[in-house]
Formats: sequence, C-alpha cells, structure tokens
Amino acid sequence: MLTALGHVLPIAVVVALSSVPITATILILVSPRAGQTAIPFAIGWVVGLALVVIAAAAFGSSLPISTSRDQQTAIGVGEILIGLALLAVAVVLWRRGRHHQTTSHAAWLDKIGAIGPLAAVGVAAVLNIRPKGLLLGLAAGLSVAGDTTDLSVAVVAIACYVALAASTVVVPVVLTLVSPTKMQPRLTATRAWLDHHSRTVTLVGMVVIGVVIVGSGIARV
Repeated sequence: MLTALGHVLPIAVVVALSSVPITATILILVSPRAGQTAIPFAIGWVVGLALVVIAAAAFGSSLPISTSRDQQTAIGVGEILIGLALLAVAVVLWRRGRHHQTTSHAAWLDKIGAIGPLAAVGVAAVLNIRPKGLLLGLAAGLSVAGDTTDLSVAVVAIACYVALAASTVVVPVVLTLVSPTKMQPRLTATRAWLDHHSRTVTLVGMVVIGVVIVGSGIARV
C-alpha cells in the first residue's frame, strides 16, 4: 500500500497544481452561471481523472507477459518513456515561453464562464487528455499496476490519487458555493497570481515529476 501511494501521490500533486483546470474553475466561479456549471465541471474533472488512471492501470495489469519480472520491465520501460515525454514537453513549453513572454491564459478560457452544465462536464473531462494530463494519468495508472496485484490496494491508491489531484478544483467549488462572498477576493487573487506564475509552476512540476517517473522506471527495469 505505502509503495503504491508513494508513487502516485507525487504525480497527483503535480496534476493538482496544473494551472489550466484551476484557472477554468476560477473563471467559472466568478461568472454569473457559477451555480449552474461549477458542480458539473468538478464532476467532469473527477470522472476524467478516474477514467484515465483506471484505463492505464487496467492496461498495465493485463499485459500479455508470462512472468511478473517481465511485466515489471515492461511497465518500467513505459514509465521511462512517459517521464522522458514529460521532460520533452517541459522543454517545448520553456522554449515557447522564451519567445512569447505573456501573462495571459489561453484565449478559449475567457469563454468558459458562458458554457452550460453539459458542456462544462465535457470540457472538464477532455482537459484530462491534454498532453501533460494524459501523460501524468498514464504514469499514475502504470505505477499502480506495477506496485500491486491486490485489487483493494489498487482501488485505494487510485481513489487517493483522484482525491488529491481533483482537490484544487473540487475544494474551491464547494467553498465558493457555500460562502461566495468570502471566496470571491481569494479567487481573484489566485487568478492574478496564476497569470504571472503558472508557467514557472508548470515547468518546475513537470521537470521534477518527469525525473521521478524516469527513476521509478529505471528501478523496475
């Protein structure tokens, strides 16, 4: 259990600190339609997280390999490739940031406050298949598959991963719906901070977790 949690929780932290879903959540919560779309968005985000990690774990557990040693090697190779891919994405983002210095978020996020409940579910779920989100989800799922053959342990590890990864979306939604007046200034301040620092947080997180995942893969090979 501790081994599985030790591998997936650092990945969950990086997912939780992802600026795109946090910014989307804030923009929804400060919009006039917050009461209609905030909860569906949170549900879509949680479901998307769970589906990616469960699919990856199921794939890793069902590899058609005769021995557990070979399975560990295959999972290790997968982790190494995912870790290297994360590092490559980080390099691309860093190079792009050097040439396009900006504090603004993606243009499509400005429209997210006007979407309906069903669209909010879909957008949140799709955010999990962005390159960064998909790679992190795959890494978490493969890690679970490689760390345990006990279904109950795998379920607990996945549940903990999803809970932590989704916390930065779900908690603000709940707190804002319970006490909107108190949360509005905090949401505004968080959005301003993300506009200026999200790229740095993203790059540092991806480099660190990329190295960790590569190291985990090497240990399995």
